[in-house]
Amino acid sequence: MFTDRLTLSPIVRAASPADRAAIRRIHEAAFGRRGEADLVEALIDGGHVVSSLVATIGDEPVGHILFTDLPLHVAESDRQLRGVALAPLAILPDLQRRGLGGALIQAGLDACRQSGAQVAVVLGHAEYYPRFGFSAPLALSIRAPWSGPSFMALELTAGALTGVEVTAVYAPPFFSFE
Repeated sequence: MFTDRLTLSPIVRAASPADRAAIRRIHEAAFGRRGEADLVEALIDGGHVVSSLVATIGDEPVGHILFTDLPLHVAESDRQLRGVALAPLAILPDLQRRGLGGALIQAGLDACRQSGAQVAVVLGHAEYYPRFGFSAPLALSIRAPWSGPSFMALELTAGALTGVEVTAVYAPPFFSFE
């Protein structure tokens, strides 16, 4: 569909309300179901967004990434770390494996750092996300509804998770996700 437009350089930019329908189409096409698109809309509508970015070719959004607030409560303390959850990331199927996802992840992590986030987490492909610095062993210090090799963390502030155990407080839409 967009193959002839790949000679244009993709642009990563902040998503706007005008992108809403395109973002839904991207997630539905990438995942083959409505669940992720519904999750994105619920997170946006609930005011949980830290960063929402689209990758465009020409003026057409072809990829989307969402980072949401994820408070991390430090055990046995009143302290809290500022965390973000990366979920979801989607690229139109015809354009996957061409670097668009990586461009969105890098731009999103940069935006999250600039917003003051200290830690990012993702529940995703254990072979893909480590290339961006995410680590399953680092996530072992995070109590969350998910665990295992697909639950990974990345310190956006060096040492943020050193010597602490934290509990992740996910936004309510994550618990109604299907």
